[in-house]
Amino acid sequence: MPPAAGNGEPYRSPPSPPSDVAAFEALLADALRQAILDLDSITGIVYLMEDNGEWLRAAMIGGAPPAIFAMPERMTSDAPYASSTACRTGTVIVFGEPVVRADDPGLARVVPFPYAVASTPLQAHGSRFGALTLIRIPSRVGLMSDEKRQRLRGIGDRLARNLAPLTEHCLPLPNTATPVLLPVFSSNSRQPCGQTTVWGVSDAPGSSGMTLMYQLHKLSAALNQATETHDVVVVARSRLMHPYRAQSLILNIVSDGRLWVAGHCGIASNHLRQFHGSSSDSPTPVADAVHGRDPLLFPDRAHLLAAYPGAPDDGQRAWAFLPLRSSGNPVGVCCLGFAEERVFEPEEQAVMMMMADLLGQALDRARLSEREHALAESLQRGLLPRILRDLPEMITTARYLPARPTVGAGGDWYDGITLPDGRICLMVGDVEGHGVESSAVMGQLRSAVLAYARENHGPAAILTRTSQLLAELDTELLATCCCVRMDVADGSAEVALAGHPAPLVRRPDGHVDTLDAPADVPLGVHSATPYRAYETTLTPGSMLLLYTDGLTPRQSSEAVAGVRTLLAAGSRDNERNLEGLADRLIASTPQPPERYDDAVLLLARYERAALDSQHRISRMEIQRHDLQGVRATRAFMRDNLRSWGRDAMTDDLELMASEVVTNALIHADSDVELRLRDYPDHVRLEVRDSDVSPPVPSSLSTVEEENAQAEHGRGLIIVDGLATAWGSSPSGRGKTVWLELSTRDGA
Repeated sequence: MPPAAGNGEPYRSPPSPPSDVAAFEALLADALRQAILDLDSITGIVYLMEDNGEWLRAAMIGGAPPAIFAMPERMTSDAPYASSTACRTGTVIVFGEPVVRADDPGLARVVPFPYAVASTPLQAHGSRFGALTLIRIPSRVGLMSDEKRQRLRGIGDRLARNLAPLTEHCLPLPNTATPVLLPVFSSNSRQPCGQTTVWGVSDAPGSSGMTLMYQLHKLSAALNQATETHDVVVVARSRLMHPYRAQSLILNIVSDGRLWVAGHCGIASNHLRQFHGSSSDSPTPVADAVHGRDPLLFPDRAHLLAAYPGAPDDGQRAWAFLPLRSSGNPVGVCCLGFAEERVFEPEEQAVMMMMADLLGQALDRARLSEREHALAESLQRGLLPRILRDLPEMITTARYLPARPTVGAGGDWYDGITLPDGRICLMVGDVEGHGVESSAVMGQLRSAVLAYARENHGPAAILTRTSQLLAELDTELLATCCCVRMDVADGSAEVALAGHPAPLVRRPDGHVDTLDAPADVPLGVHSATPYRAYETTLTPGSMLLLYTDGLTPRQSSEAVAGVRTLLAAGSRDNERNLEGLADRLIASTPQPPERYDDAVLLLARYERAALDSQHRISRMEIQRHDLQGVRATRAFMRDNLRSWGRDAMTDDLELMASEVVTNALIHADSDVELRLRDYPDHVRLEVRDSDVSPPVPSSLSTVEEENAQAEHGRGLIIVDGLATAWGSSPSGRGKTVWLELSTRDGA
């Protein structure tokens, strides 16, 4: 047996000299034209045996589109196809007359219904060369009679006798890696009369097939750009539904034995209930199409009811149910509904099947991409802090904005902790790339930075040790990081950077500066120069902004200037909380597709409560599902406010706190943290939980219809009416609901 080629296919001898190749191709072309035209066929193929006799390969394919593009190029000599069978047995073989559906998937024909296949062996002087195969449409030209079979055998025998002299001194027969195509437009290539949907020019042979193939090409090009399930649905609507002039489209996916509607167009939502969530084994055309290989086509309602007596009337008059497969596995079903009765011509059916193959593969790719992105994003969010820790003398908030879904989750993170000696450490980092690996590396680095910080290492030492750790991990990813350690007693701060944007600070007078620490190299990069720290002193009222480069894409000077402007504007507005400022900063980030990276920001305002006897902070936690949590909240509010001399505000704040905490306990399904802050001119309450859904102060009916994912409760209307200001902002994997009440009558 000849050795195998490097790609796993059998070795083929080099082609014969050009003169032999030309004579060889002329013989094949003459035989194909005669067979196609004399026997009313749409396509003909000459299969020749390869070197070892175990394979048949298409040497030349003649005919008209679309069938000319649907022929198998290569098959084993013992395959259950007409060509292989004719070559083995030495007899004329006809499959598909009358058209039947094979029960054995191994016998399923590559050429889609309703084509029939007729094949004759190519053998002469005791040698087998291959087979001559024709594709026909029995419904148009009739069955292969005995007389037609004999004519086909005669054409094959003459071709074999003419090939024999070419092989006497040069075996095997000259053939190419890919077949040569021979256009042959017969009367069968014209548009059939009475067809509902007109493709091409009726009197021009081949026009309808080429028009159909044009649609297939455009569908393929559009699906190459589809990265999400929604994109596939949009492409199917524009490149399948509209060209076929269908009234409706439903794209179903199969998962865990059930069918789910991934997208639809042109059909009332009440008719979708029969599809969404139904069993893939139910006696419906959609379920049957999932397990089949051929489309289920119903030209009118009578045909549909004959096969499925209980089929509901959805207003359509004709249907096509196309199975979607990828790598041989069922992916879903594409359902097309038509406003008028129509006959599905064989050419349309062939292209439908080709389109279904492309849709199935694109849908499978999109779902895989979405699952990978969801996994990476879940991992990343799981590694972010649920809420920022209670930092003495400092108010903090953070925002995380993921990149566009097609990019995948990134490796941005943030954190803030109180160190054993009472100092505060703030950090923001960014692992390069997107996906599960970036999120996993981010989790390792975040844990390392926290551990080194708790050991009381300075920012420069923290980055040095973390960089060594990253270099030892089994990854080629790099990371950047900004680490700030601050002594809240005197405001001294150390800043160290590892290739990360320098933090910004807004002074109490509104001036914004950059803490110009040495940029140094990213984590994971070997450098003879150790990381260096920059020292500064912050006065009470200063605000720090740590961020990743996703907040300012490409680190353009205009983008950084815009962030500085927003940061400075907060002081001019005399803003007392960070939430609105954080929202405005994150809103300034470009939207997809301009934003390719995650964006993280961490805002921290240094207050040093000891400087003001009237600035006090109190904190409490309520465990998940604690039925006594609301009662404890009332007592917490009442005791603190009275001890601070805020008796006049107690009733209102106690009522608002109980409403907000009730919402958090009911909807967040997590522990709840309260922080009560006393300022000279107002009192502020912060309630933190792990649910990102915002609270909505509206009635149940409106919220259920328009804010299905939001917390709701009539009690929030009370908060909206009593509070001087209130709002909600995401914080890590949860949110913070805050409210403020100004002092009244000198209370």
